[in-house]
Amino acid sequence: MRIWVARPEPGATRTGAALAAQGHAPLVAPVLAVRPTAAAPPAGPFAALLLTSANAVPAIRDAPPLRGLPVFAVGARTAALARAAGLGPVREGPGDAAGLAALVADALAPGESLLHATGAERKPEPAATLMAAGFRITTFVAYRAEALRTLPQAVGLELAAGRLEAALHYSRRSAAVALALADGSGHGGAFRRLGHYCLSSDVAAPLEAAGVPVHFVATRPREADLLDALAPPSG
Repeated sequence: MRIWVARPEPGATRTGAALAAQGHAPLVAPVLAVRPTAAAPPAGPFAALLLTSANAVPAIRDAPPLRGLPVFAVGARTAALARAAGLGPVREGPGDAAGLAALVADALAPGESLLHATGAERKPEPAATLMAAGFRITTFVAYRAEALRTLPQAVGLELAAGRLEAALHYSRRSAAVALALADGSGHGGAFRRLGHYCLSSDVAAPLEAAGVPVHFVATRPREADLLDALAPPSG
């Protein structure tokens, strides 16, 4: 299949390579550009560092105050990048905010002060759950994910020609931006006819709210599950 990968870099290129290895024809065209804020992290002290996105790792890997802090990472990819950057020791969550909050609550005592390195656009969890459990959360905006103003030209050409067959969506915001850019460029109808594959029900929410049929929603927020859904059925 000809598949649009709309997630930001550096994940987009990696996903494109995985699709090509499966025999698909990826169109890597992110709709969000991730940029570090260059802000200095708070001094602390902190008992641990929370990472809810791999996008935070490049922005904090060279911050001396964070070296040696225990890291609680939301999932496997974020954990792997944190370890490769020399952060940690790293504990790996199951891939969602609720699981990360449970992991922290099992490992640390209420009252501890935690630093959450996140993006400018963020969800209330896991901070809300951890604060309700008695933890103190300091938010550090390490990066911004800026939406493109126009649909990538290559995507518009493929939609207009009817060559795109599917789109992969990895975040709620990138899915919403992809839809808005397609509508704004006059390709909303073609976008809605694609097979939409979403990493979670939260990611699918803005598409479903707009009446866009969603072909597949992963039961676990893991890329492997999403890619497996693209494989033809055995036999």
